[in-house]
Amino acid sequence: MSEILKGLRFLKGHGTENDFVIVPDPDGLLDLPPALVARLCDRRAGIGGDGLLRVVRSAAHPEAAPMAAEAEWFMDYRNSDGSIAEMCGNGVRVFARYLVTAGLAEGGELAVATRAGVRAVRVAAEGPDGPGEITVTMGRAELPGPDGIVVTVGERQWPALNVSMGNPHAVVFVDDLAHAGKLLDPPAVAPAAAYPTGVNVEFVVDRGPRHVAMRVHERGSGETRSCGTGACAVMVAAARRDGADPARTGQPVTYTVDLPGGRLVITEQADGTVLMTGPAVILAEGGIDQRWLAG
Repeated sequence: MSEILKGLRFLKGHGTENDFVIVPDPDGLLDLPPALVARLCDRRAGIGGDGLLRVVRSAAHPEAAPMAAEAEWFMDYRNSDGSIAEMCGNGVRVFARYLVTAGLAEGGELAVATRAGVRAVRVAAEGPDGPGEITVTMGRAELPGPDGIVVTVGERQWPALNVSMGNPHAVVFVDDLAHAGKLLDPPAVAPAAAYPTGVNVEFVVDRGPRHVAMRVHERGSGETRSCGTGACAVMVAAARRDGADPARTGQPVTYTVDLPGGRLVITEQADGTVLMTGPAVILAEGGIDQRWLAG
């Protein structure tokens, strides 16, 4: 075990109950192999989390160095199984909350580098009810196709819409969220060639005008209480299903998206940019027992 790992510190945070282990590593010195990430995220034998957020300066990370002029900090996001993901919407909000709480960034407007590009973030001022909500500019959604994608759970099948938010999503509309099953294992998605690196699968029901609810299986993590990029993908899919396309009408469209862990508000603007607004909380910090780490 390296001397650097012996001093490993962590924080715990969540955004609409999508929870993360946060590991500050400003100078990019830590080696976090997949097996260690999976141990840290283990809910029974580790700290527990849907994923891990390593906080590193963009200039200190080879993948983020080209973005250093735009964003000082890079969100090195890992799924709970240790695999690397391009983007995590709830993670960006929690990441930004950490930067402000730790005094590494001012509230208001800031930028975060991710593997899906730089994301503009607005951290609202704290109010009488606690920290303000955080809005992330999530970029533009893409509908890359192909047609004919099908999601299967047990004996049920549904057509799915392929939506990319910098990471891949298959969105299906169902009559009852219970039809998604336990979501312990990835739902079957065909054709497999449509998602060569795996896919997040969202199951969606209507709750009212421009108001939907969803469950999600996140690749590499299983069912989570919330998925920010998934909520954005769902909003875009619902809008297209409902005949709303801001690029065509010139008018922004907003949907409320309920998740098991809370509520997000998603807006697609006339230029196609998607905005996600929701809470983010830092709830604990501490150190890792060296005997556990050595094991």
